[in-house]
Amino acid sequence: MKTIELNIQDALYFAEKQYKDLEAKANEAIVTLEEGSGAGNDFLGWLDLPSKTPESLVDSINATAARLRENCDYVVCVGIGGSYLGAKAVNYALADSFADFYAPKPKEPKVLYAGQNIGEDYLAELQKLLEGKKFGIIVISKSGTTTEPAIAFRLLKEQLEKQAGKDAAKNLIVAITDEKKGALRQMADQEGYETYVIPDNVGGRFSVLTPVGLLPIAVAGHDIKKLLAGAADMERTTLHASAENPSQIYARMRNALYLSGKKTEILVNFDPKLHYVSEWWKQLYGESEGKDGKGIFPASVDFTTDLHSMGQWIQDGERTIFETVISVRKPAIDHRVPMDAENLDGINYLAGKRIDEVNKMAELGTKMAHVEGGVPNMRIEIPAIDEYSLGQLIYFFEKACGISGYMLGVNPFNQPGVEAYKRNMFKLLHKPGY
Repeated sequence: MKTIELNIQDALYFAEKQYKDLEAKANEAIVTLEEGSGAGNDFLGWLDLPSKTPESLVDSINATAARLRENCDYVVCVGIGGSYLGAKAVNYALADSFADFYAPKPKEPKVLYAGQNIGEDYLAELQKLLEGKKFGIIVISKSGTTTEPAIAFRLLKEQLEKQAGKDAAKNLIVAITDEKKGALRQMADQEGYETYVIPDNVGGRFSVLTPVGLLPIAVAGHDIKKLLAGAADMERTTLHASAENPSQIYARMRNALYLSGKKTEILVNFDPKLHYVSEWWKQLYGESEGKDGKGIFPASVDFTTDLHSMGQWIQDGERTIFETVISVRKPAIDHRVPMDAENLDGINYLAGKRIDEVNKMAELGTKMAHVEGGVPNMRIEIPAIDEYSLGQLIYFFEKACGISGYMLGVNPFNQPGVEAYKRNMFKLLHKPGY
């Protein structure tokens, strides 16, 4: 199978000395990660997850997904942060771009998301959509007490039990939670919900290749075996410290740029299907590296769309940024620009060309302009937007994140700052104990 390719030449020019000086540190970081000798080493279960996921677990997830697909027109994935972003990234990338405008077909439910915000209108409108509909719920939470998904699940559970009946609802709710403890585990055991376990040694933002991501992806009709196969191949590719290890190269280059004064990384895609891959990536790197007064700020843009809004700032603004571009080698559909006899729009020079050829030239032209304008540029080329390639990309970024965090000198696997807003919110809401 074809693998992803990383090119750092248009970034190396800007920080070659720093990159060279970081060789030993990069080697040390990957050894620390692989040996489990660094901070946060109790959260390294994701490292060998792709190669060690039992086939029996995959088969069980597929069977659960088949049951939900058989009985639901909509399945609501309830979770926040890593409990939904990975699944949404994969599902959005693999879906028809206009899937939301088609009615659900038998055994092809729409996967919806809730619990990722506290939007009153959002939740009310979601419940209105689900009135009289056949729907199921996948609720994802280690504790079951995280505010956003807890509110959403309480509302949706009540609605499902009223519409389908309490007994039927039990078979339409799946809980993905802690193996033994927590409010959701207790509720699932009491109510008789089918459950899957979030491994104790896998943090939320690294959990897309656990049941947290795999079940919603399977419900959407995608091949989770291929997703895991791509990730497993990347796991083997990035296993040891090496000058050819793509995750190590990426981590080393971004840290070299950081040392040279480039404080913001902009993840760029030239295919709108990858929008939520960027959202998942932002959580992965922001939550892993942004601590102790350190960290590259993760931002993202969708090109060429954002060239007509953010393009000016990227081209001529403060030179504290660098770009990492995800490029798709081969789109799924061959679609070409037609000839027009009158040519009033002046684009007959493009007639007969694949639209992707135009897009690739926009990509190349943008890189040339930005590099010339002082913006370092790394390029990640994925073979296609399919399960195998996305599995590779997910693991590539996860492994690089662990390496990069250790190079930066932080614990990549905790998130102490996330609790600050919660403490204030609970106090303001008069939660007992706050």
